[in-house]
Amino acid sequence: MAEKILGETRRNLILQWLLDSTIPITGNELAEKTNVSRQVIVQDISILKARSHKILATSQGYMYLREQQGKVTQIIACCHTPEESEKELTIIVDHGVSVKDVVIEHPIYGDLTASLMVSNRKEVKDFIQKVKQTNALLLSELTNGIHLHTIEANNQNQIEEVKKALQKEGLLIQ
Repeated sequence: MAEKILGETRRNLILQWLLDSTIPITGNELAEKTNVSRQVIVQDISILKARSHKILATSQGYMYLREQQGKVTQIIACCHTPEESEKELTIIVDHGVSVKDVVIEHPIYGDLTASLMVSNRKEVKDFIQKVKQTNALLLSELTNGIHLHTIEANNQNQIEEVKKALQKEGLLIQ
């Protein structure tokens, strides 16, 4: 049996693995690599975040947030049924644009934001599959389908093309 990696050593390893990775790493993967429970990993990630490390928990796993030079970001407002979520996300990523997050305005808690970090069809399919497997509600279901996305592209033209495509499908709020 592998030896358990303790406290600060484990957190330093987790941080280094996240910094070295260009893809998300699941909590289960980190738990296996360090021979601790997933709950210990969740606590370690919280400690690292409290130390101002920019770690995102996405539907695909944990990743270190890096500033993207030369990228254009914009917030768009959308409204659709839960069944149209895959169509919406696919339209966006098919234009070479990434969906960084989803935001809703909750009547009690105010703005609620969840990281999505989807950039291609496989990540969209994985996200939708995870929603189905867990029977989780989408945040937009709390606001009758109304939500915001922060999207990121190489240039403004890509964002404009995404907006046109979403408008054509009746998914974009103007």
